[in-house]
Amino acid sequence: MQATDLDLLTDAAIKSGKIASDYFGQSPQVWDKPDDAGPVTAADLAVNEMLQDTLRTARPDYGWLSEETEDDADRLNTDTIFVVDPIDGTRAFINGSKDWAHALAVVHKGQVTAAAVYLPMRDAMFTASLGGGAFLNGDPITPSSCTDLTQATVLSHKANNNGKYWKSGAFPDVKLAFRSSLAYRLCLVAQGQFDAMITLRPTWEWDVAAGTLILAEAGGNATTQKGQAIAFNNPRPQLDGLVAAGGLQASLLALLA
Repeated sequence: MQATDLDLLTDAAIKSGKIASDYFGQSPQVWDKPDDAGPVTAADLAVNEMLQDTLRTARPDYGWLSEETEDDADRLNTDTIFVVDPIDGTRAFINGSKDWAHALAVVHKGQVTAAAVYLPMRDAMFTASLGGGAFLNGDPITPSSCTDLTQATVLSHKANNNGKYWKSGAFPDVKLAFRSSLAYRLCLVAQGQFDAMITLRPTWEWDVAAGTLILAEAGGNATTQKGQAIAFNNPRPQLDGLVAAGGLQASLLALLA
């Protein structure tokens, strides 16, 4: 019997963790991507090679979108694609932090249908399938029901503090926290460890595809910063920022300029 897409992603995420863990803390070779697109390590490339071989061999009719593979417009002619970030949070990986993740998703006609986000250094496997709920290491998860911004803790980045983004000219008066991996931030909101996450810069699909399904299946919601629903596998695979929360979604969107 053929494995489900979620089984396939989960197994591939575990394999990714084994490869990346061998490089972690060992000062792997690092290169800077063109156009100030950030660093890439030998670990990113090794994981990407394994994922492309494993996943595409298992589903040769699926398209492919990965941070570490040159984009191929043929994916736009395919109903179903893999969207992966071999290591989300590469800077954290380089710096020895545990907060990096493997983010793997299957997208069908713009909608994520299966997702796995795995943090091997934290032994945390977040999974979801469309209509099947969201889980951390097999246990169901749910987001925070907080609706009071004055009591909220929001995962954000200092770039979001720019007053141009906010009607008041300043970031709301909330407690702030940070994690390097966008996929992990979404999962922490899905788990209820934080009340919301915000990123207001253009956001690559591979960073958030898996996490948005995990959040949605947990009972939360993610939209663009303009409150628009998200569709994946776009010609330019970027979103107009992301606002994700449980009970705080409407309140945050109302404050954005």
